[in-house]
Amino acid sequence: MIPRITLHFAWLVLAVCVHAGSLSLQNPRFTITSSTAAQLRADTLSLTGKPEPLKLGPSDTLKLTFQITENSEGKGVQPHQTFLRFYDSVSGEEGIQPVRVTPGGKAKFELNMARPPASLPPTADHPLEVSLILGSFVHEPTKFDLFDLYVPPSHSPAPHPDEAKFHELPLIHHTFRPEQKLPPKFVSAVFAALVLSPWLVLLGLWSKIGVRVPHLFSPRIIPFTALLGAFEALLCWYWIDLKLGEVLLYGGILAVPTIFAGKTALAATGEWRTGKN
Repeated sequence: MIPRITLHFAWLVLAVCVHAGSLSLQNPRFTITSSTAAQLRADTLSLTGKPEPLKLGPSDTLKLTFQITENSEGKGVQPHQTFLRFYDSVSGEEGIQPVRVTPGGKAKFELNMARPPASLPPTADHPLEVSLILGSFVHEPTKFDLFDLYVPPSHSPAPHPDEAKFHELPLIHHTFRPEQKLPPKFVSAVFAALVLSPWLVLLGLWSKIGVRVPHLFSPRIIPFTALLGAFEALLCWYWIDLKLGEVLLYGGILAVPTIFAGKTALAATGEWRTGKN
């Protein structure tokens, strides 16, 4: 079964389609006057064909009047949208100018070339195609081709101050520094020996004075010593391969047993010094 709301929507669409009529123009007429209000040309427009092209001088004014009506009843109506379109078929530029329409469908438009509107597209020596576009919620959209219009050529627009930023830029050529030259192996060996020489001096002094570590390998000391060695090995591994996050993780794991082993080693050392053990 078809839902009731669907039936209501279908009846609404059908009613709109039945009542939607087409729009027409009554008494479309143009007048061209000079700056002294002298009438240069006036005529009634035909909806079936264009008149001879209209020409406007730098100070002339074009006046266009018409009434919008319904074809079915001939009563004046006010469309929801009314526009004049100025189209240059050569350059593809166009300009859209809204037109004010009274509730009775009457409209009047003036184009003063002494103060042309900003919606007028850039012009050259070829005419503009002028058409009227009507849009309505209750009528079919309509377009009327009115006439071709010659207007004085417009001046080229002034360049924008930021125009140069959008020009094509030269290609970027990256220059990389040459690879670092390694010093000779002999120089590297000399400096490595200088770095290790303090350890050699330390070992030599220890061999002369004698270092006594009788409890170094005691069961209570060796775990702490081994864990300290593990920390040194971790630092060497970090220098070779590991990342910082991995070093912190492994170091945190080693820190827990190192704390307890160090506490045990410290307690054992205290007992040996006091002679308790």
